[in-house]
Amino acid sequence: MSYYQHESAIIDEGAEIGEGSRVWHFVHVCGGAKIGKGVSLGQNVFVGNKVKIGDNCKVQNNVSVYDNVYLEDGVFCGPSMVFTNVYNPRSLIERKNEYLDTVVNKGASLGANCTIVCGITIGEYAFVGAGAVVNKDVPAYALMVGVPARQIGWMSEHGEQLNLPLEGEATAVCSHTGITYTLNGQTVSKKG
Repeated sequence: MSYYQHESAIIDEGAEIGEGSRVWHFVHVCGGAKIGKGVSLGQNVFVGNKVKIGDNCKVQNNVSVYDNVYLEDGVFCGPSMVFTNVYNPRSLIERKNEYLDTVVNKGASLGANCTIVCGITIGEYAFVGAGAVVNKDVPAYALMVGVPARQIGWMSEHGEQLNLPLEGEATAVCSHTGITYTLNGQTVSKKG
């Protein structure tokens, strides 16, 4: 085995888990899950069958990654944050054929206790604040807070807020890395 599995974790036959990953206490990984290299699944994490988790993701304690959730490389899921996969659930109505895809792109951070409503895409290196409820697509590098979540700024790949307006033409430099970011309309990109 090329990954660590705590003795209390359950990994169903067929699950794929990459080298150097760590599966901690009371985790359950379903047989259809595909988990990349260097991933950390914290205590009491659930990973469904139709789930892909990229390399170097961190899924903190008490997170359920349900079917039709796809995490690209380097995604951070904070403690007790929530994914959904049915938009209008009812206990008495079977809706497994109505699962909506949720895609979290490379490097995004989802803060503790936030909720990601199914059927949306979170852009690369976006940052969702603790407790936010995200119910629409999030642009790359966007900083989102509140209920429902609204954009209040932009973040660098290092995780620092950039001194940029929400829209227009501007540039900003990450104070930790010296990397320049360019705002063009409502889109931020890394320069160079």
